[in-house]
Amino acid sequence: MSRQNSKKIYITDNDMNRLEELLEVAGSGGSRDDKHLEELARELERAEVVESTEIPANVITMNSMVLLKDMESGEERQYTLVFPRQANIEQNKISVLAPVGTAMIGCRIGHVITWNAPAGQRKMRVEKILYQPEAAGDYHL
Repeated sequence: MSRQNSKKIYITDNDMNRLEELLEVAGSGGSRDDKHLEELARELERAEVVESTEIPANVITMNSMVLLKDMESGEERQYTLVFPRQANIEQNKISVLAPVGTAMIGCRIGHVITWNAPAGQRKMRVEKILYQPEAAGDYHL
């Protein structure tokens, strides 16, 4: 999983605190998600942390609803980036621990995200952010 040209990513202080807590709790159990936890930890290490009130509206934060375009098929899909407990593929709620979820966090509109899926490498471009909690004034989701 990577981002094209390893573009700078931004994460809110609130999301960073909750994601670090998730890593700590999930990492203590020796779970099957260890690889995903390591990927998320690497993404967080390179992120610039900003206050929730300062995050640009074109950045994917936790609980953001986004429109992604598959670079191969041209198909557009709508996803909401959530914490693992809220994940539900039928509702297009993607866990931040899923490869695509980890790749999404902190990206901006126009970024191309790449990750390894069972069927091979996938690339999607962030087309639109349909809802971002911080832009809507919802700082405590």
